Amino acid sequence: MKLKKIMALALSAAMVLSMSATVFADDKVETVTDGKLTVATSPDFAPYEFYSIDDDGNPTLSGFDMDLAKYIADKMGLELEVIPMDFDGVLSELSQKNVDLGMAGLSPDPAREDAMDFSDLYYMGGQSFVSVKDKADQFKSLEDANNSDYSIGAQTGSIQLDLANKNTPDADIVSLPKVTDLITELLTGKMDGAFIETAVAESYQKNYPDLEILFEVPYDSEGSAIGVCKGNDGLLKAVNAAIKDALDDGSMDKFIADATELAAGQTYEGVLDDNGAVPETDDDAEDAE
Repeated sequence: MKLKKIMALALSAAMVLSMSATVFADDKVETVTDGKLTVATSPDFAPYEFYSIDDDGNPTLSGFDMDLAKYIADKMGLELEVIPMDFDGVLSELSQKNVDLGMAGLSPDPAREDAMDFSDLYYMGGQSFVSVKDKADQFKSLEDANNSDYSIGAQTGSIQLDLANKNTPDADIVSLPKVTDLITELLTGKMDGAFIETAVAESYQKNYPDLEILFEVPYDSEGSAIGVCKGNDGLLKAVNAAIKDALDDGSMDKFIADATELAAGQTYEGVLDDNGAVPETDDDAEDAE
């Protein structure tokens, strides 16, 4: 009897292990590179993603998107690989399935659904119209900005560019690859106003007090989501589960607080040079950061 009981327990244990192995096998998520979670980002969007510069001038890729990316990779037991690029490149690489995720403060725009799947929202933000203090009185509403005499900017390929075309079609709309470029144009008087994500605008305003956030811009799909490689349902499920955990356990709140603090310090926004250093030739706004 004793021997039979031991054999029964051993058999039960083997069945449990077998079932566990099946579960893990079924839950295994396919990624572009085995063992890695590959994430494309555009590091010119503080506090989402940017380079924090230490006292020795060394850049570190930072931001609450990057903290969340590491959190997700750890939850999935994968090594994180982040590939910085321009915003347009993030959308392109994701649509071509060259990367697993796109994390760049993405809005879940239905127009992008053919190119990617969207995770659940992990951050609720808004959209703003931004100018400088000397020009603030010129813009009491979006209707005031819809004037051919004004140069109005937005980042190339972004939701903000769609908002500019929708709300200020009569203005001279200028599309630039980086938010930093928009800030430079505003500060030097070459641009009159710009559409910028609210949290990002607030971050820049801390470094450049002459910037003025004039008013919120109506937008139906407020909030940020992660772009997920189209058709990878297992990856989407795992990402959503990690987002839920990060929101529930307070990690996301910490990521946002840490990124906001870092973004108020010395930063660089844009892609580093081939040596992984801040390029020596930068525009005025970047030099001032």
